Order: sequence, then C-alpha cells, then structure tokens
Amino acid sequence: MAHSSLSSAVTGPKLGFSYTSPSCIWKTKPNPSRVTCSASAHKSNPLAGIGIGILASSVVALTPFNADATRIEYYATTAEPLCEYNYVKSGLGYCDILEGFGDEAPLGQLINVHYTARFGDEIVFDSSYKRGRPLTMRIGVGKVIKGLDQGILGGEGVPPMRIGGKRKLKIPPMLAYGPEPAGCFSGDCNIPGNATLLYDINFVGLYSGNRK
Repeated sequence: MAHSSLSSAVTGPKLGFSYTSPSCIWKTKPNPSRVTCSASAHKSNPLAGIGIGILASSVVALTPFNADATRIEYYATTAEPLCEYNYVKSGLGYCDILEGFGDEAPLGQLINVHYTARFGDEIVFDSSYKRGRPLTMRIGVGKVIKGLDQGILGGEGVPPMRIGGKRKLKIPPMLAYGPEPAGCFSGDCNIPGNATLLYDINFVGLYSGNRK
C-alpha cells in the first residue's frame, strides 16, 4: 500500500483530532523496516502536525508570530550540541540547556511549550517552531506521553522545569509508545515500534487564556 500524502489528515494514537502527517513516514507495508523521509516535501510542505507524542486535547493557536525569528529559533535548536544526559530510574534521560527563571510547571494546568522532536537517529519529525507558535498542553495528568510528563513536571529524580527553561529529553520506548507503531493511518505509521524519542523543550510560560 502506498504511503499517505504529506498533506493528508491522519489520526494520531489516542488522539481525538487530526493533524498533518510530517515528512517522515514509518512504513508498515510492504517494508516494515525503515522510516522514509522526503526532503523536498519537507521544504514545500513544512511540518504542520500536532506534536507526535502530544496526546492532549490541548492545541491552541496563539498570537501572531515573526517567521524569521521562528526560523532562527528552529535552526538554533537543531544545531545545539549534544549534552550529557542524566538518567533516572524510569530510564528517562534529561539535561538542562537553561534552567529557567520563573515558576515551576504546575500539575494539571495548561502550559505553553516550544519543542523540536527527533527520532533516536536525530531525524526531526516534528517541531512547534516550524508552525510558528508554541503548543498549549496540560501537564502531569496523562495527557501527554509519560516521558514528557516526567521530563517537564519533574519527579523521581527529575527536577521540575521552570518558565524560561530549556531542556533536552531522551525518552525510552516504555515512556513513549512502547512496542507498537503509533500515529497509524491506512497502514502507514509516523512512529515505529520501540522508538526512542528525543525532545528539545522550551518552557515558554503558563497559558493565560480562558480555556478550561
């Protein structure tokens, strides 16, 4: 079966909404052994998906943005040198690029984050920067994968993120999607089974709108 169009709407794992499929597609049929990516499609059809790994019903379009500033932020994020991860008992790896200056991430409340998400081989599969606005998500109540809840809220040896903080996370499969492929539609899956995911998180601030 041919893989779905980059602009086709697909339904993510445990999601009640659709998003645009990114430029990397995990093929389950006929060859279940690789992720295929289209650089040209990536240029002409920027990532417009809700973050893979974001299991929330919490996507809110925010204020207008400066495209040049967004582009600079994105390239700065992808060009950051690797840092030395601290590993905790759960298997999560984290390292702080910037510790932040504001309040800690509050349990169960909506926060705004910018992020860049990669597979373990460093291929970028999603980024809020490329959509030009941060993602609004509810933290600590199972609305996102466990690795993001723990990596942002803190706990079990991980310090909580503070507003203004930037952190890299290395999320093992058991804190992401486990052994099964995820984000599947018509035989094509965005996330392979047993995938280790890498996230660059920028804790922008608390959500100040009227969403409950």
